[in-house]
Amino acid sequence: MEFDSIFDTVKGKRQKAIKANTKLTDTDSRISPWLSYLTYLLAGNILLPLYFSQITIIGQENLPKSGPVILAPTHKARWDSVLLPYATGRYVTGRDLRFMVTSTECQGFQGWFVRRLGGFPVNAKRPSITTLRHTVELLLRGEMLVIYPEGGIFRDRDVHLLKPGIARLAMSAELSHPGLGVKIIPICFNYSHPYPSWGADVSISIGSPIKVSDYAQGCIKQDAKSLTDDLAHALQQLNYQYDDLASSGFVQVSNS
Repeated sequence: MEFDSIFDTVKGKRQKAIKANTKLTDTDSRISPWLSYLTYLLAGNILLPLYFSQITIIGQENLPKSGPVILAPTHKARWDSVLLPYATGRYVTGRDLRFMVTSTECQGFQGWFVRRLGGFPVNAKRPSITTLRHTVELLLRGEMLVIYPEGGIFRDRDVHLLKPGIARLAMSAELSHPGLGVKIIPICFNYSHPYPSWGADVSISIGSPIKVSDYAQGCIKQDAKSLTDDLAHALQQLNYQYDDLASSGFVQVSNS
């Protein structure tokens, strides 16, 4: 797939929108204000505190409150997508999250719900140009995206091989609009049980931002590989940090 042609198209569309003094049209997903408010309210104040015995969040000060951001979390359970807005969303950063999700998760009633909370579908095996274009449009608009770099749920304690797509998207967006300032935030989930049940504990470790522009050396394939390698290393370091904290019995809860 030719990434350069995709981003040339997006850049041109953005420039036309600026000249016309209009915003880019989001046809694939949207944030429903009332549904988003209700979901944050119920999840943050009732569902999560009742379901989990302990929610430990470390590193919220690393979350940018403006500019294009990709949250890159490990994926341990379906609860990740409920906990992530709680730990990083509007009550912490003042921002709603835009999730890249598999096509099957955007079907039926669940799909209606997901799309109105900012989720948009992707065919994981053969992502379409439309999806990639939409992803870049969101970055150009300075939104906060969620892309799981491992590409699936892994219930063990390891960080698995990362897919190259997240780095290529971020790098291509940055190169298509120099100075855009895309940042990637590594996030590591750890649960007390592989299949979190009622009363389980969860730890969410948020790492320092990785500036995509620091990797822009002129060869997108090699630059993206370097970025992917450093993201994997950052996730592994967060994993080690959790192990050290757990062994010392240290617990810190923060969601203010």
